[in-house]
Amino acid sequence: MIILEKPLDDVDQGELARFARNAQKLAGVSGKVAVLITGSRQLRALNRRFRKKDTATDVLSFPCPNGGDIAISAQIAARNATRYGHSTADELKILVLHGLLHLAGYDHETDQGQMAAREADLRLRLRLPASLIDRTHRGRP
Repeated sequence: MIILEKPLDDVDQGELARFARNAQKLAGVSGKVAVLITGSRQLRALNRRFRKKDTATDVLSFPCPNGGDIAISAQIAARNATRYGHSTADELKILVLHGLLHLAGYDHETDQGQMAAREADLRLRLRLPASLIDRTHRGRP
């Protein structure tokens, strides 16, 4: 389920929902997954409450035994899309995939590159631009 609190001009909610269902299967996440696309203020509040980090972030994941929730900042997604030269819709898909991999149990902050490898593989299969982890490590698109 996609909840689009912040309207975005070039984003088709139905297309994003279809992408999320396909990516969920490929990532191996069973159960129900809800994706909230909201503002940076809300992501900052969630990040502060659940991770004790008082800053806005692009994506947060909240796993539960049968699926989980993903929250995405519409503003950060739009800004990154411009920065990396692709559509906001593609940026949201990158963030959904990244969040799904966290729901699947991957953690790029503590693993030895397993999440990055899996994200790169799925990114290619799903025909997405550069992965979030790749961009973070390289500092460029």
